[in-house]
Amino acid sequence: MKNIKSHFSFDFGQRNGIFLLVLLIIVVQLVYFFYPFASAEENKSQFSQEDIEQFKVLIDSLEQQKIEDHKPKQFPFNPNYITDYKGYTLGMSVAEIDRLHAYRDSGKWVNSKQDFQRVTQVSDSLLNTFAHLFKFPDWVTNPSASSNTFKRRTLSYNQKQDLNKASASDLEKVVGIGPYFAGRIIAYREELGGFSAPDQLKDIERLDPQVITKLLETFAIKTPKKIDKQNLNILGVPDLIKIPGMDYETARIIVNYRKEVRVIQSFEELKKIEDFPVEKLDRIKLYLQLN
Repeated sequence: MKNIKSHFSFDFGQRNGIFLLVLLIIVVQLVYFFYPFASAEENKSQFSQEDIEQFKVLIDSLEQQKIEDHKPKQFPFNPNYITDYKGYTLGMSVAEIDRLHAYRDSGKWVNSKQDFQRVTQVSDSLLNTFAHLFKFPDWVTNPSASSNTFKRRTLSYNQKQDLNKASASDLEKVVGIGPYFAGRIIAYREELGGFSAPDQLKDIERLDPQVITKLLETFAIKTPKKIDKQNLNILGVPDLIKIPGMDYETARIIVNYRKEVRVIQSFEELKKIEDFPVEKLDRIKLYLQLN
């Protein structure tokens, strides 16, 4: 009992501390019971239903804007130059893309939304998702104006620009050449170190012969690159395939033919070789000679 009593024996300072603690507890309880705190429902009522609806509209618009900002940007394009990847991103099937490429490889052009659907056989629903982005050249959308412009642009050699110095913007002024082909022409020109003859334009893939004709009515090769011609009768396959426009199969055909006749007397002989690509002969001759 004595030990238990000792736990309840306090000095003057301890009694004052206990008194102040009890007093503080009583004050807190009185404040809690009697101070008019606002309830959750009362706090909620501070905002009207109209305010809440406007806030929801603002949140929805911000979310929609975020979705739009993350969507890939769409730009107008000429459907004649759709690549495999571009066709895939548009939702086209492999068969539909192949039909378009086969049509273009035959030298024909798609000149309208209806042409595109007829050639590719895409569905109406898919076509409507991207047809509004189709951009055809002026000579398709306004042929009469393009025809008049073309007639006015018949130039003499002195009036033509140098093709080896033309910029992309200069090339894009030609009917049928957009940014894509302007870039391809300049890239191939840089690869060659400069054009030496107009026929080299034929080596630019998918550049239509009619477009080349139009190009050469505005441009001429006034500063041709000098070519050091090599002897066709001594070059092997590794050397031949270094020539622009020459592929391995063509080089192999030439070397095998030379083994049969020992010496090639004229370039005309090459036209008689089975499977020789006669359409490449004019470019190949630029780099070769017969000694």
